[in-house]
Amino acid sequence: MKKAKKPLLGLIAVAAAAVLTACSATGGAPRPEADGELAGGVDTERLVVAMISHGAPGDTYWDLVRKGAEDAARKDNIELRYSSDPEAPNQANLVQSAIDSGVDGIAVTMPNSGAIGPVTKKAADAGIPTVGLNAGMDDYQKYGMSAFFGQEEKVAGTKAGERLKEDGAKHVLCVIHEQGNSSQESRCAGVKEGLDNGKVEILYVNGKDLTSAQSTINAKLSQDPSIDWVMALQASVAMRSTDAVADASSKAKVSTFDTNAELVDAIADKRIEWAVDQQPYMQGYLAVDSLWLAHRNGSTMGGGRPVYTGPSFVDSTNVDIISESAKEGLR
Repeated sequence: MKKAKKPLLGLIAVAAAAVLTACSATGGAPRPEADGELAGGVDTERLVVAMISHGAPGDTYWDLVRKGAEDAARKDNIELRYSSDPEAPNQANLVQSAIDSGVDGIAVTMPNSGAIGPVTKKAADAGIPTVGLNAGMDDYQKYGMSAFFGQEEKVAGTKAGERLKEDGAKHVLCVIHEQGNSSQESRCAGVKEGLDNGKVEILYVNGKDLTSAQSTINAKLSQDPSIDWVMALQASVAMRSTDAVADASSKAKVSTFDTNAELVDAIADKRIEWAVDQQPYMQGYLAVDSLWLAHRNGSTMGGGRPVYTGPSFVDSTNVDIISESAKEGLR
């Protein structure tokens, strides 16, 4: 494990963008650099950090995580290697490849801790600083990770359910777009708990095919007009849900977890009621920054507890506050 030896002399200007590699399908394109842009950074030793997520191609949520990671990498003089695969065995293989390549740190999501956790523990046991983000909060310490950045999904789901109850929802369709993802199951379980006496029905859709997902939601709404609320777990699925509601001539309202620029606009014009925000940019930024700190002075974040980035609600009362940041890919 490399350790930075040069003292921190202050901020310097550098004109190099972080080197980004993708070993498999990625959840979003690298952020382009403007010509002549200068970025601040530190003069510590150049490190290589791998971030491995379960993001599916086209899922804009992971663009935000990645942008946060890129910004931290640029500041910290880190070469960021981002890769992703929505299939747990393939994601585990990406972690193993990062170990084999001798990276200085690993940040990883664990939607399926049984499949991904063991290889993550191999990284930690090999002396590679390893942190978790987004998915796997319940098990991150079990597999040797020193920190975790995200939200407690059952808690977030419960708060969403309580909000739905306050809004008068009686029959909620909770749409899971990644079958087998424990975080999404926890969200829907929390929604059921928070809604209390209301009915929560789970609908599985193919999040990698949004046209198919919209069709499945449309069919369910057409079949059961008693559904009065669609609770999506991802911004893109939420946007397709609004189309499905219209196609089915349903009176159901739509809310979601997670945001992007398009969804923020949809909240502003009341196509979407509200969103539960876990701040993906912050998750990516803190994960990479924590690995730099681990090399710089042996720091760990969280004091043995997760670092919470959510949940918070975005609705018509505060959407204007974050609108510009969302359009810049920062929320």
